[in-house]
Amino acid sequence: VDWKAVIIGFILTIVLGLLLGIFVGNIASSIGFFIATIITGYLAGGGPSNGALHGALTAILGGIIVAIIAALIGSTLVTITAGAALGITTGVIAIIIIIVAYAIVGAIGGAIGGLLNRKSV
Repeated sequence: VDWKAVIIGFILTIVLGLLLGIFVGNIASSIGFFIATIITGYLAGGGPSNGALHGALTAILGGIIVAIIAALIGSTLVTITAGAALGITTGVIAIIIIIVAYAIVGAIGGAIGGLLNRKSV
């Protein structure tokens, strides 16, 4: 695993996701996230499969951060209205769903980037 590519991609994920999300909106934030995973796959090289691996790793790292924030906000709101057990359960489920979804999208983006740069590993 090319951790340098993954870390660069993770930083891009956070920066592009936040900046585009703040100034343009949620859809632009998702596009920024996808672009970051394409760049990660390109930096890692080695074809689509290697790019997919690196894009997924980048997405999982970014997804963990987003999922924790979303779970904290969501579970706090559920806890206030429905109780602590439901709030915690909702938070854990949200974390799992977000990370899996991000990993899938990241793998697709990474595969595209790896396809664009087929340098050998």
